[in-house]
Amino acid sequence: MTAVAPLPDETLAGRVKWTLHDYRTIVGQEFTHLLREPANFAWTLGFPIVMVLLFVYVFGSAMDVTGQGAGVDYVAYAMPGMFAMTMAFGFMNTAMAVAYAKEKGMVDRIRSMPTASSAVVVGRNISDTIHAGVDLLVLFLIALAIGWRSEGTVWETLGAFALLIWLRFALIWIGVWIGLMAKNVEQTGSLFALAFPFGMVSSVFTPPELMPGWLGAIAAWNPVSATATAIRELFGNPVATGGSWPEQHALAAAVLWPLLITLVFLPLGVRRFRNLGR
Repeated sequence: MTAVAPLPDETLAGRVKWTLHDYRTIVGQEFTHLLREPANFAWTLGFPIVMVLLFVYVFGSAMDVTGQGAGVDYVAYAMPGMFAMTMAFGFMNTAMAVAYAKEKGMVDRIRSMPTASSAVVVGRNISDTIHAGVDLLVLFLIALAIGWRSEGTVWETLGAFALLIWLRFALIWIGVWIGLMAKNVEQTGSLFALAFPFGMVSSVFTPPELMPGWLGAIAAWNPVSATATAIRELFGNPVATGGSWPEQHALAAAVLWPLLITLVFLPLGVRRFRNLGR
């Protein structure tokens, strides 16, 4: 009896090929939508710009984060925090985009096709990670314009930006899961009230040791604080360290927190997508 060779698409290589093709389709769809709705892109860039102007120029002169006087080196301290906060807040944009796609039936149309079950989840993450890189580039140029500089080596600077993208990559999984869990876009938008403290109760604008004890402990263990402290060290910018483990081992915490978030919310997002409509 002559053995029948499996169809190309039934092999492991074939399945991987078509899965990657599905990812590319979703990414292309997301960027097409972005080009048709430029206001969304403008909002994500405008928010960090307003925050820079507000905290650096309005409140910055009253901040003493180095112990050398109010306003001294505050730009050098605040800008890495702004980088981290921008990466942190982006996951809610992901949640709203996923909720919108689900509400308009786009997710159901994709699910009705023979696509990989992870296509929407992973494709959304890839497109948002690329978008995050653009956001970070614009914010970096703004930081240079107001006088911020990295004092680290080229590799340390690149490593810092890699940690920022790593944080955003992980938090996008939370956004995808929230978007799939929410009933509609309005419900997702209401969750901004919960997301805002996530970025603000951290070491983004002020060291945790300057906060009340209980609040400082929460801020010190915030994943955003870990990334902010780690990139300050890599940039050679002022670092206000405390006695907690994340503050003493910021680089390790900046790697481990996103890894833990990914391990938890990536499977949750894929499972939720598979169970939609049940």
